[in-house]
Amino acid sequence: MTLVNSDTIKYTFSGHDSFQCRQLWLKKGYDFIIEKNSFNDEDAVVKLGVGKNMVSAIRYWMKAFNIIDGKDNPTEFGTKLLDNKGWDPFLEDDASLWLLHYQLIKSGLASTYNIIFNDFRKEKLFFNKETFVNYLKRRRDAEEGLNFNENTLAGDFIVFIKMYQSSDSGFKDVEDSFSGILSDLELLKTIQIEKEKGKKPEELYQIENNERDKLPQAVLLFSILENKSFGNSISLNSLEHDNNSPASIFCLNRSGLTDKISEIVNNNKQIIFTDHAGIKELQFKNKPNAYLILDKYYGK
Repeated sequence: MTLVNSDTIKYTFSGHDSFQCRQLWLKKGYDFIIEKNSFNDEDAVVKLGVGKNMVSAIRYWMKAFNIIDGKDNPTEFGTKLLDNKGWDPFLEDDASLWLLHYQLIKSGLASTYNIIFNDFRKEKLFFNKETFVNYLKRRRDAEEGLNFNENTLAGDFIVFIKMYQSSDSGFKDVEDSFSGILSDLELLKTIQIEKEKGKKPEELYQIENNERDKLPQAVLLFSILENKSFGNSISLNSLEHDNNSPASIFCLNRSGLTDKISEIVNNNKQIIFTDHAGIKELQFKNKPNAYLILDKYYGK
C-alpha cells in the first residue's frame, strides 16, 4: 500500500508479503541481479531457492535497503557493499548492519521505519502495535490525503518488530524463528509489564537513546556527509534533532553523539568542532567523499 498526501509524501506500508528480511537475502538477491536475472522470470523461485512470495519480498527489501533502484539495477551502495570484492558481501561486520539500518530509514520506501525512528519513538517511550496504529490515525486526521488500511499498517508493524527483535524473543511460528537482519544491533527492547496477577503480561517495546559504543564513527560520518540538507557547518542541535539526523537514526543521546564527533575530529584534520558563545557546530574545511570514508574503514 503506497499512499500520497497533499505534500506528495509517499507512504508505503506493504510490499514484503509479511516476510522480514533475512540475513542472506540481500547478497542472494544482489548476485541474482548481477547475473542478469529478473525477479519476473518464471524460474526466479528456483534460482533464488525461495517461494514465490519470498521472491517479491527479496525485491522489496533490496529496494528498501538501497541495494537496487526502482529499475532493479544495483546502486552504488549495493555494489560497494555486496559485490564479491566489496566491503562486506556476507555482512560479517556490524558496521554493515548499521549502514543497512541507515539506508532503510533514509530511503523512506518502508515508511514505518522512517516514521518510528524520526518521530514516533520521541513521542512514545514505550509502545506497541496499537499505540503505533493510533499515532498514525491521529496523523491521518491532521494530514489531508493520508489514508491507509489499519490491518495493513498493523501487519507492517509486526514485520518491523521481527526485523529488530532477536530470534529468542518468543515467536511461535517456525518461519518466524529466523532473526531479522537488524536484530544484532540491539536497538529494540521488549518490556514485559504485568498488569494483573495470573494474567498474561502486556508486551511493550522501547527504543532508547544511549551512547551506542559499538557504532563505528565512520558510519556516523558517512550518514552526515550523505545528508544533502547539511552544509559545511552543522549545528549540534541539527545533528541531534533534524529529520534523518544521526542521533535520530542511530538512537544516540547527546553524550554518545559528542563522543562520536570527537572521534571523527581526532581522525580527520579537515573536520573541526567549534563552540562559540554556546553554539556548537561541526565544521568541514574540505568535505571528504562519503564513500572514501567507508573504503578506508573496510580497508579497501
